[in-house]
Amino acid sequence: MSDTAVATEHTPTDREIRLVIAASSAGTIFEWYDFFIYGTLAGLIGAAFFPSDNETLQLLLVWAGFAVGFGFRPLGAVLFGYLGDKLGRKYTFLVTVTLMGVATAGVGLIPSAAAIGIAAPVIVILLRILQGLALGGEYGGAAIYVAEHAPAEKRGFYTSFIQASVVGGFVLSIIVVLACRFLIPAEDFAAWGWRVPFLLSIILLFISLWMRLKLSESPVFKAMKEAGEMAKNPFVESFTYPGNKKRIFVALFGITGILTTIWYTAFFSGLSFLRGPMRVDEELVEIILLIAGSISMGFYLIVGHWSDKIGRKTPIILGAGLSLVLLFPVFWGIGALANPGLNESARSMPVAVSGPGCTYDPFAEQQATNCGKLLQDLTSLGVAYDLAAPDAAEQSLSISIGDSNFALEGAGDIAWEDTASRRGTFQTMLETKGYDFARQSPPLSNIVGIIALLLVLGGLSALTYGSVAALLTEMFPPQIRYSSMSIPYHIGAGYLGGFLPLIAGYIVATSGNAYSGLWYTWVIVAFGLLVAWWGIPNGPPRDFDANG
Repeated sequence: MSDTAVATEHTPTDREIRLVIAASSAGTIFEWYDFFIYGTLAGLIGAAFFPSDNETLQLLLVWAGFAVGFGFRPLGAVLFGYLGDKLGRKYTFLVTVTLMGVATAGVGLIPSAAAIGIAAPVIVILLRILQGLALGGEYGGAAIYVAEHAPAEKRGFYTSFIQASVVGGFVLSIIVVLACRFLIPAEDFAAWGWRVPFLLSIILLFISLWMRLKLSESPVFKAMKEAGEMAKNPFVESFTYPGNKKRIFVALFGITGILTTIWYTAFFSGLSFLRGPMRVDEELVEIILLIAGSISMGFYLIVGHWSDKIGRKTPIILGAGLSLVLLFPVFWGIGALANPGLNESARSMPVAVSGPGCTYDPFAEQQATNCGKLLQDLTSLGVAYDLAAPDAAEQSLSISIGDSNFALEGAGDIAWEDTASRRGTFQTMLETKGYDFARQSPPLSNIVGIIALLLVLGGLSALTYGSVAALLTEMFPPQIRYSSMSIPYHIGAGYLGGFLPLIAGYIVATSGNAYSGLWYTWVIVAFGLLVAWWGIPNGPPRDFDANG
């Protein structure tokens, strides 16, 4: 069944299509703002709700909460996909945006763990679950709604505004945080001001609802309903419709797996990398990401328009292939520009640790051995290290910095049980060998270079994401489209992408290498490239019935 065969009753006017794009894009921006504000303020959220002497554990717990929200996206996709295919596209994503706005504002109202103890992180996780459920229904609804209004020859361009709006949500979250930092003194912002961006979501919710209430139902859905061609059970039929299992597999690994890992690597890994191991000033990092994100939004529109002419497959294959080649060099370049002193110290004064019990568990509140405590501190300081096998005659704990070796067992000036004192001792030891742990403000030329490299990542993301809403709409039959595209999209985005900060952070923490987390992205993209090459339709864009 083709869209054109179904939607013969009414062809939307240019004015109606502009309203559809504007309202859907604005709602998507606001809803992703709600979701991303959590990641943008990860450090302060960790201090408020997941306090720990182990800074790495504190951050990992924040990313675990981030991942939990993503983990519930597939359930939201099933629930709201079913409602979208049965009750309509419009009213379903009115529900999702309301749920998201209320849950986000709730995070801003939760007392800290210092005030209510374990109840604080528990409530945060529950609200993240509600956010994940809402987001599971949002993307499919907005993407399908625009696609089913768009003329076939402009479907890629019109739906690319939805992809650009996802970046827009990230950009808006940074704008609001920067505005709050400017208006609220630093100490007050850390104490309570960080809650303001969450509470602002109520205002954004009312704006989004006002815009979306002005919309009419999708012409494709209305025509199906009038013709009595609705699915009886969209979820079940998504897996029983002829050929749909293959399409879902391709959508999961060959489309979503690629786009979501590249997207989160480009923006969230870039944010964490600059703030964390590279120790760049936090406000400067936000400004850099704001500029790079704002510019890269245009890339998605260019790719969407390009896909209308050459097909959806070519940009995705090109973006995935280039990502495999450029991912590590781009991050190496960002690191060299962001903190050249640290790079030089790591090169000229490499750190190696030797001794018994040299294992580090990032999820442990207290490490079991002194070596584990040392590795925890090096990780928190962002210092790369190698583990050296202890000499057969020397089994005591030691650290070498360049050509200097320091025996640590029995050292009277190390308070092993006092985290702050112990870390200060190691920091001083490293500083005497040339390491600089001050917050960095690179020169303007370096900042421009970092933005340029982040734009390379933004371009790779646009190539793999810009045409996706149109592609997924064209891959699935209209009567089960909301469910069929939402389920694989949100499984991929929820688990492969949503867990990326947590998994990559864990890999970095356990390896001592700030770049090692990129291997997670590389492997997912490499597998996805093979699936995309095999499964995405070749040739120019075609409606579903032409795809078979």
